[in-house]
Amino acid sequence: MRQIAVIGAGITGITTAYALNEKGYDVTVIDRQRYAAMETSFANGGQLSASNAEVWNSWATVLKGIKWMFTPDAPLLMNPKPSWHKYSWMAEFLGNIPNYTANTVETTRLAIKARDYMFDIAAREGIDFNLEKRGILHVYRDKAAQDNARKVSALYAQGGLERREVTPAEIRAIEPTLHGDFYGGFFTPSDSTGDIHQFTFGLAEVCRRRRVRFVSEASVESVRHDGKGSDGTGVEVTFTVAPDAEDRPPVRETLRFDGVVVCAGIGSRAIAAGLGDRVNIYPVKGYSITVMLDDEQSQNGAPWVSLLDDKTKIVTSRLGRDRFRVAGTAEFNGENRDIRADRIRPLVDWTRRLFPGVSTEKVVPWAGLRPMLPDMMPRVAAGKRPGVFYNTGHGHLGWTLSCATAQIIAETVADAMPIETPAPMLRIAAE
Repeated sequence: MRQIAVIGAGITGITTAYALNEKGYDVTVIDRQRYAAMETSFANGGQLSASNAEVWNSWATVLKGIKWMFTPDAPLLMNPKPSWHKYSWMAEFLGNIPNYTANTVETTRLAIKARDYMFDIAAREGIDFNLEKRGILHVYRDKAAQDNARKVSALYAQGGLERREVTPAEIRAIEPTLHGDFYGGFFTPSDSTGDIHQFTFGLAEVCRRRRVRFVSEASVESVRHDGKGSDGTGVEVTFTVAPDAEDRPPVRETLRFDGVVVCAGIGSRAIAAGLGDRVNIYPVKGYSITVMLDDEQSQNGAPWVSLLDDKTKIVTSRLGRDRFRVAGTAEFNGENRDIRADRIRPLVDWTRRLFPGVSTEKVVPWAGLRPMLPDMMPRVAAGKRPGVFYNTGHGHLGWTLSCATAQIIAETVADAMPIETPAPMLRIAAE
């Protein structure tokens, strides 16, 4: 049996491990956290949204970004401090503007496939993740925004997505708890929401039962291709495991595998560089708040239909009866995980304005780093060297696309590395 290491235990890593296990591979997941889905896959906006598949590579986005650059509570914020990585990424982003249409259509197709896979997995494995199949409602404040939404909808239609334009009266009928004046909107009944952490953690437990091994609290130092396999495959993964007691030092180990799939989020760039590949991921911070609906008035005043407010770029999800997730913003500020009060405040204020019946007394803030590539498309492909593969760079759509890209990379691995005679995992070094 071929042995495959999966680096990363977020949504892409766990879905990849599951897909590889189904194909008969011996899978080991390595992650620096103790549990699955503890970083970017912990508290995102919750939307499984083919209706948010539009890539950001457009001059309209660029102009808005320049306008918002010096506004602290703007939906998009960029730290102007010079950084070669950031500005080289931006240059590639601009270079991909001509691919806007093709990439938006392809992302839509991928999102539709992904949700079918996800629903099937959740039903088959009995994973409860607060799934709500109530659709997603996009709302717009003026005619220009609504006109632009019609153009985007035409691209979504090319990708196979059906959604309908709605009037202000229909908006109120679809989600009666929503307050505010809107010019119009679009409703996508086939979209849904759910708790990414619950799904990923639940699927990780399924993988454990299926004999997928997990190496937790292990910081990967390097992934080295050794090519010792008969077909040129073979990698060595070196990592440091956190000690199980305060008076013990960290343990450094190296394990050898036939192949590796890199699903390490923003860490994928450095791992890829060590393997001779360029995966130009930049960390784009997103924020969320989880509003605890502890009283009946708040529970009745919070929406069940998922929303996207186009002007503020804020999205919502209802996670069961007693939780309401509100998320948004994009911050280009390097590998910075600080939770800034001036970025959380707009989410709280927005909730109070649009849902006055909801108490914001208990709000849990969170921030995560989205792994984004300049073309806004995930890297789902083999690397230059045999046995090296990538499933990473999903940006703000990791939750939406993960189950489809996991299937794609599992097929890629199967084509490149057919399963052979089982071989025991070799422990190379320990100290």
